[in-house]
Amino acid sequence: MTRESMDFDIIIVGAGPAGLSAAIRLAQLSEEHHLSLNICVLDKGAEVGAHILSGAVLEPRALNELIPDWQQKNPPAHTSVTHDEFLFLTEKKSYHLPTPPQMHNKRNYIISLGQFCRWLSEQAESLGVNIFPGFAATEILYENDRVCGVITGDKGVDREHKPTSRFQAGMELYAKQTFLAEGCRGSLAETVIEKFQLRSESDPQTYALGIKEIWEIPAELHTAGKVIHTIGWPLDHATFGGSFMYHWGENLLSIGFVVGLDYKNPYINPYEELQRFKHHPIILPLLENSKRIAYGARSLNEGGLQSIPKLTFPGGLLIGCAAGFLNVPKIKGIHTAMKSGILAAESVFNNLQNENLNYPENIKKSWVWNELYISRNIRPAMNWSLLPGIIYSAIDTYIFRGNAPWTFHYHHTDRSQLKKAEQCVKINYPKHDNKISFDLMNSVFLANIHYEENQPYHLKIKSRDVAININLKEYASPETRYCPAGVYEIVYNAENMPRYQVNGGNCIQCKACDIKDPTQNIIWTPSEGGSGPEYGIM
Repeated sequence: MTRESMDFDIIIVGAGPAGLSAAIRLAQLSEEHHLSLNICVLDKGAEVGAHILSGAVLEPRALNELIPDWQQKNPPAHTSVTHDEFLFLTEKKSYHLPTPPQMHNKRNYIISLGQFCRWLSEQAESLGVNIFPGFAATEILYENDRVCGVITGDKGVDREHKPTSRFQAGMELYAKQTFLAEGCRGSLAETVIEKFQLRSESDPQTYALGIKEIWEIPAELHTAGKVIHTIGWPLDHATFGGSFMYHWGENLLSIGFVVGLDYKNPYINPYEELQRFKHHPIILPLLENSKRIAYGARSLNEGGLQSIPKLTFPGGLLIGCAAGFLNVPKIKGIHTAMKSGILAAESVFNNLQNENLNYPENIKKSWVWNELYISRNIRPAMNWSLLPGIIYSAIDTYIFRGNAPWTFHYHHTDRSQLKKAEQCVKINYPKHDNKISFDLMNSVFLANIHYEENQPYHLKIKSRDVAININLKEYASPETRYCPAGVYEIVYNAENMPRYQVNGGNCIQCKACDIKDPTQNIIWTPSEGGSGPEYGIM
């Protein structure tokens, strides 16, 4: 098959904070040196920000470095943090804990990351960067075992992307360097990590699933800039996770729940944990006379320093959450993702053909590495269960200040941690009242999902027999619970025989299935460009 092709100096796959920061910095350097770099940014969302989801509190350190006068450039809504709370919950009560220093949010802002990325894309385009939303990069192009570009997949639902007259789906795009900035569990990033054995000297990555809702609440209950994080109930102490609640914008409340995907009980349902969490006595009054306006979910990296793979490969590099720069104890990753993009741009500028890029060394010399180093032991310590983990974290933070003479490691993938159903206790979640807690399909509707009916499913099932004979019979089909969009179902016929059903049109592209499936029977691949959720203010 002969495809049309285009040549660029740099291709960046993913228009998130890392990819757009890299594009902006490359364009700035080009302008400063009176050069002309041809930079292409691809994004599978119908528009920039359509697939972006985060809490999100922005530490502006990297933004200040990248665009020092950003406050004068009409940035999107950003609410200054005014108040921090850190709570331990039981079913009926809450207890204030000292807010760890890394969680302090003074001089930070509550934002919509989707809106922020749309604004970043405008800054990039004003510098001459070519941005093509609605086009998914589906394959890596190689030449002599070197990455030389990507292939774009088919175009799905048209959502007013801005192609040039030459740019179209199904093209071969060539570049001197390819930046993979797809975010957590990027499909192309995982491909090159495996091909070039980039994890050979790092720990396995560990992940979490974050589920988020946005509510409009009464003005008298809204405290602009208030940030609350909780641990404890409704999770058991063996399962890592917690919540966030951010008051921002015009009477908006972002509320979400994060569950570590290394959980052991296959009956855990992260979506239902959020639904029952909202009925806690400190939260219920905020929502009783409020309106839910948005819903979404996304996986996130939690491995930290120990799980960062080799960052370069022949012809390209990994940036942002594709590499895993999230700072879990800080509950932030936007600033580290942006800084990795900035450093990647500075490392390759004027040296595009060099296969020994100094990007990894520049990362290790930066504040990103120092942040991740001093927090490296806190997330793995939580594997001891909640209370021992809290005690160790306090010792590590306040006594060792992150410089303990040891480093804890991850030895298992998240999927391997799942126990057989017969070893676990089934969880009976409360019924939804459809006022505070909602049926799953009611929530999925708010994700504003678009797929063409006849497009090929991007969720590949290796074997439906495995789905029934192992996933169902041994693990009670955990994918029917960890999926926050009802994609996977077990349907029984009149003879009570099970059938595996995949509702691909529900997928909000969180990638939990690609991570947690115990048999790795589900493979996530990019859908047609422009398909999937269309998050407005997530």
